Amino acid sequence: MSKGVRVGVDVLAWTATLAGAAGVALHFSRSWSRMVVLAASGAPYLMSAALVGAVVFLAMRRWSGAGVAVVVIAAAMWTQAPLYVSRAGTEDGPAVTVMQANLLFDGADPRALVDQVRGRNINVLTVNELTPTAVDDLGRAGLDQLLPHRYLSPGRTASGTGIWSSYPLSDTVEYDGFVLNQLSATADIPDAGPVTVYAFHPVPPVFGTQVWADELSRLREILERSPSNRPAIVGGDFNATYDHWQYRAMLSARFDDAAEQAGAGHLVTYPTDKRWPPLVGIDHILVAGGRAVAVETVGLVGADHRALVAQIRLDRGRP
Repeated sequence: MSKGVRVGVDVLAWTATLAGAAGVALHFSRSWSRMVVLAASGAPYLMSAALVGAVVFLAMRRWSGAGVAVVVIAAAMWTQAPLYVSRAGTEDGPAVTVMQANLLFDGADPRALVDQVRGRNINVLTVNELTPTAVDDLGRAGLDQLLPHRYLSPGRTASGTGIWSSYPLSDTVEYDGFVLNQLSATADIPDAGPVTVYAFHPVPPVFGTQVWADELSRLREILERSPSNRPAIVGGDFNATYDHWQYRAMLSARFDDAAEQAGAGHLVTYPTDKRWPPLVGIDHILVAGGRAVAVETVGLVGADHRALVAQIRLDRGRP
């Protein structure tokens, strides 16, 4: 191998390793910089580049470089491992199946969504980008017969948000001061008692990362004020991935990510309207006072997001 080729291979290996290190750094970054926030969405892909670096270093017998690459790989695995390790928790509590769906205004096929709700026995549905037209179309498709209780705040653009439930809803709240609509209601679930249900949709970072970070922070404060003596479920398009520190900050109290609880791994949900498959997971379901035992994504015809479905076991209500 010529000296020029060896230098080129070394540059490739070091570049791949540094890309992996950058992915790890992005995972922990608290920056509001638009470039950093957007790059953090792809942190797992950058982290995986370190594998290329390690392979090349080992093939070239560059032991010091291989050692650095292995350290980066170990750090990357440490950041992502929680998504792949199921947690022990409530196994015999009341079962609730929750779906979170972004409807792309009037884009999602209402019958396809209703078929998913019926076929998967959904008990609680949270939706984003809900328009008045979508509300009417979903009603005609039979959603109100399957989930007869609802609290909706539709909008003409992306602002609309809604909650449908098979359980009675009370204590409905719409939170002020957000670009898009943020809702909560209390569901009366047998054997679990009152359960707070939230439907969130913070603004995407492309329209201002400071506003995005501020909204995520205020949503975290809402969750921190939730009654600690009752379970809670959150569904939403958070416009943030697991690798955004601003999202993970929501999980620092009593709330957990359902996919993390179930060990479901990376569940990519967006975008689905391109020639390439979805790349990032920005739709999430959070749980407090219970445990998700299974979480998966579901395709929705006409939408630009995959929906999330979580099977949750809630803690039993106090006698």
